[in-house]
Amino acid sequence: MSGGLPLLVTRPEPGCAATVARARALGLDARPVPLFAARAIEWVAPDTRDHDALLITSAQAARLGGSGLAALAALPVYAVGEATAAAARDAGFGVAAVGERDAQALLDGMASSGKRRILWLCGRDRSAFATALTVTALPVYAVDPVDPAAGWRDSVAAPAVVLAHSARIAARAADLAGAAVKHLTLLAISAAAADAAGDGWAEKAVSPRPDDAAMLAEAVRLCHKGRQ
Repeated sequence: MSGGLPLLVTRPEPGCAATVARARALGLDARPVPLFAARAIEWVAPDTRDHDALLITSAQAARLGGSGLAALAALPVYAVGEATAAAARDAGFGVAAVGERDAQALLDGMASSGKRRILWLCGRDRSAFATALTVTALPVYAVDPVDPAAGWRDSVAAPAVVLAHSARIAARAADLAGAAVKHLTLLAISAAAADAAGDGWAEKAVSPRPDDAAMLAEAVRLCHKGRQ
């Protein structure tokens, strides 16, 4: 393992294990400490004729959406991040575009391409968008908080880099870390996630793109910077 700072991976499974494996392959001291768990929920597919496109902001929607996703396969998918796009393809969708920043930027692009009625496959707990488009939220999964792993307290007792793949994760990591944030570095998937974490961190950084590859490239820099 690297001599750099530990990297605390807080996202739900199966993403947590995948990120840890990628980080360790880069030589990082990656530690799995998921703060949430994702699960499928019941939902009913609407008439696709009422919508122009699907917005998918998390791979969990494609992974946990279940058999009902087949009824929506005729709609083009606009996905945030390549991992989400890959999960959508695996679920049988055609991906029209992949957003490299965030959902807001992707929606702006959809408006310019003539898409007006957007069906958003999302989690039960979600944020809102500022857009002139008609965005209909359809929750197909839930992400619930779980007790942190036994190693969480020891992991945040010393300098480390905390990886936050969502605003909810960032906010909960800050709450659970408490005063320890003063010696922790937050690496957030988006500016919104960084804002949700609040102040007081030793350092906060935002990934240049909303995907694992970009986050881990930045994590390499931050983990080694912390030991200089």
